[in-house]
Amino acid sequence: MDTPAVTVIGLGPMGRAMAAAYLERGYAVTVWNRTPARADDLVARGARRAATPAAALEANRLAVVSLTDYDALDAVLEQAGGADLAGRTVANLTSDTPRRAREAARRLAERGAAHITGGVQVPPPLIATPGAATYYSGPAEAVEAHRAALEVLTEVDYLGADPGLAALYYQIGMDMFWTSMLSYLHAQAVARANGISAADFLPRARKTLDLGYFLDFYAPRIDAGDHAGDVDRLTMGAASMAHVVHTAADSGVDTGLPEAVLAAFRRGVEAGHGADSLTRLVEVLGPRE
Repeated sequence: MDTPAVTVIGLGPMGRAMAAAYLERGYAVTVWNRTPARADDLVARGARRAATPAAALEANRLAVVSLTDYDALDAVLEQAGGADLAGRTVANLTSDTPRRAREAARRLAERGAAHITGGVQVPPPLIATPGAATYYSGPAEAVEAHRAALEVLTEVDYLGADPGLAALYYQIGMDMFWTSMLSYLHAQAVARANGISAADFLPRARKTLDLGYFLDFYAPRIDAGDHAGDVDRLTMGAASMAHVVHTAADSGVDTGLPEAVLAAFRRGVEAGHGADSLTRLVEVLGPRE
């Protein structure tokens, strides 16, 4: 029985976690990184270091790519300009926009390769752990051909053939994640300014950020265009956020973040939606028709 093989390009924290997971599962792993020394410990564990991006891409039928952005991907593909990519698959787990993902898929298709877009939903320490998942989109046959290798890393959440879908779902998630985490850090700055440690507030923070009830309640209303203010109102949200701004200011904490939230509420109120639910902001913040 042949040893399964994979190439990993990009050895930041995510790429290193992925290469390590493949080594632990007995894969023959080829690695390449712009800074070669980052591969030293992986090579010591049995990985093969490719001398060039072209050699890395040609080494195996599947290359898993984890870079900073698609500019970095373009640079790698340019360096590998002479590589034979026919019949190969690039599982590109690099973060960027849906447009860039579609462009990359088109360029790789011109060179005979399949492009699978991926959006990993967990941090590096959770790679190859139960429940970890990755959004994937692109040619279904390519995903199925390499499903076993992809599932070494995480569960496969396949969204469809459009290579931009995984990037879109990922960026929507990142919109929620980073905004939520910044709000948490701002709140902890207010707490610390008032002598409350992050550890002391932790159980309360967990309860506050458990938004499952609200997501389940609001999602069908958003899809139905039902923004009735029977549970909450924009005027109520604006008043509440004004209190947050004042509390932060009184604590000597930067007010830029809560002021931005307050401004969004006020835009809805000024547009005549003060008696509507906060879900009306989906339309206020969305594209103008």
